[in-house]
Amino acid sequence: MQDSRSPIENVSIELNNGVYTTTNHDGKFTIKAKVGDKLVIRHQEFETINYTIKSNERISIEVATGNRRNQTQTRDNKINRRFNDMIDSADVYLRKDARKSIKFIGDALNADISTSQSAEAHELLGDIYVYWQQYDLAISAYKTSLQNSKTSSAKLKLAKAYSHNDEFKKSIETYKNIDVKVLSNYNKSIWFEGIGDSYKKIKEYTKAIKAYEDGLEVAKNHLIAPKVTDLNSKLAQVYSEQGQISKAKDYFSNSLNLAEKENKKRAVEEQIKVAEFNSVNEDYESEIVLRKQAVEGIKDIEIDSVIANESPITSQKQNYKIGTAYLLKNDIGSAIPYFEKSIEEADKKNDLDVKLDATRKLSEAHFRSGNTEKGIEINNDYKNIVDEVYALRLQKISRAARFSKSIAEQQNRITSLESDRALSRSKYELTQERNKRQQLIIYSLIGGLVLLLITGYMMFKYIKQQRFANNLLALKSLRSQMNPHFIFNALNSVNSFIATNDERTANKYLSDFSQLMRAVLENSEEDFIPLKKEIELLNLYTKLEHFRFQDKFDYGIDVDESIDVEEFQIPPMLLQPYIENAVWHGLRYKKDKGHLNIKIQPKSKDEITITITDDGIGRERSKALKTEHQKKQNSKGMNNIKKRVAILNEMYKDKVDVSISDFQDLEDAGTKVVVTLKKD
Repeated sequence: MQDSRSPIENVSIELNNGVYTTTNHDGKFTIKAKVGDKLVIRHQEFETINYTIKSNERISIEVATGNRRNQTQTRDNKINRRFNDMIDSADVYLRKDARKSIKFIGDALNADISTSQSAEAHELLGDIYVYWQQYDLAISAYKTSLQNSKTSSAKLKLAKAYSHNDEFKKSIETYKNIDVKVLSNYNKSIWFEGIGDSYKKIKEYTKAIKAYEDGLEVAKNHLIAPKVTDLNSKLAQVYSEQGQISKAKDYFSNSLNLAEKENKKRAVEEQIKVAEFNSVNEDYESEIVLRKQAVEGIKDIEIDSVIANESPITSQKQNYKIGTAYLLKNDIGSAIPYFEKSIEEADKKNDLDVKLDATRKLSEAHFRSGNTEKGIEINNDYKNIVDEVYALRLQKISRAARFSKSIAEQQNRITSLESDRALSRSKYELTQERNKRQQLIIYSLIGGLVLLLITGYMMFKYIKQQRFANNLLALKSLRSQMNPHFIFNALNSVNSFIATNDERTANKYLSDFSQLMRAVLENSEEDFIPLKKEIELLNLYTKLEHFRFQDKFDYGIDVDESIDVEEFQIPPMLLQPYIENAVWHGLRYKKDKGHLNIKIQPKSKDEITITITDDGIGRERSKALKTEHQKKQNSKGMNNIKKRVAILNEMYKDKVDVSISDFQDLEDAGTKVVVTLKKD
């Protein structure tokens, strides 16, 4: 109501397509609509209102009435108005500023609100956390919402949040606990799609297909066009994972045709999905055609909106993948212009990740075409870009740390407010019952204490989860720094060798190098890999270094036969930097031919030692020969390893120990590195 600001219950809200709902006792309603749809708002207390949807912003409908409310109602209306304003503000900032959005949720909760309002606020809080990929916090928010009011929307969102958080069995269990019969037709299609997604993740393909087909039937029967498109696409993906390529193609054909009828963005998204399918199945011609169509569609989309670099539908990504497809077809002449175009667009949009990948591929293309000089030139550009990427990732880590801290502060405030609200409600109930049963006071106080203990435990658990998440982020950053550093050193070896040797030998060297790169990249995302894989990687790397410095050292790798190299786990790329230091800073400067030995021996039943020894010039003499730049780079590499080992030991209870000392009491003191590794 315009004058009193009090909510009106049971207002009829109807769309021109027949979809219908009513307002609740807080005057709230939710309806699935799109821009351009017409709303018809009817109630006996005011004249019918017609409204056309103009955007995805929330709308507020005020109607004039002659009724006046008493002071209590006026106070309640002020609280409701403030609550609604805070919720609307939180929704506005949801995709723009997580900190502000969560702060508005806290402000909304910081009042004498109803349980349904608390449920609404926590459901929106869960939506905020889902958007910013804080899925564990989203799960907690949705659970709190459901404790206050068991709405179907919050149940569906909780099930989806479990899936996002890779808790697929909990997701399926949550979906099954929802009464599908009471859901709207749109939410039924959401339910079938969601449970199908979770079944697909755990590779229960038969159940996933059944869920998608049931959802598709609901969507078709009730003309829910976007879901018809989505579910055709999902069926195609699950058949593709099963290896049923023919069926997958049929469903992708359907989804492509349907997406084109929706809007340009949806059409482009589906073209890219099908292009990825064609790429996996090595149908590069079809992939290239679809990606070229997508690039044209992206141009139209960018006229009206800005596409974020994180989106899969950027033109720089698609041109890069077109170039990659041509490269896989061995059509190098066609690949090079697309890589160049990708680099140009990535440069304009400051997309360093795509620029890095496209530059690497462009260098590879020139090498394969026989234009070694151009390949080396572009490879030098690639090194410079990596330095920029390093700086950008350091900034991202810093921003992520600040973001996590800010989120934690806001969440702690909300947790405290919710605890206070629950405690206040408990105190009020105690006052009402005091004259009836004095004993209930004791029980309620105990309940309040338990509630505080649970809250403290939840906060402790949350802080622990955040610390673990920060450790994972730091590990990922350190690994991402190690891989390019290692690749550049190896590439320098390749460049130097190519410049001084014949083409056939250079090709053999490049072949071994590419095999090593593949092994490094396969293991780069893992915290630990089997010791067997690390030994294979060391064999490849040491073989390459020996190939270049045959006159400087011989080497041997000795693994005790009693050790089961499959049972022990080791951080990937842990040993390689020590071998690199031995060759480049010890053996390379030795006057006569040196020796590098790697021995893996049992220390106890559940413990082994990996000993790396060289009889090079030693750490002190090597340090005296280094330039300031070399000292800085070496220090950075060693500090990187120390940080990795420290974080992994914190997370996995002292699994790895590293000690470094001189190898012998001679002029060429050499170096001895002993790595102690515990079994899981």
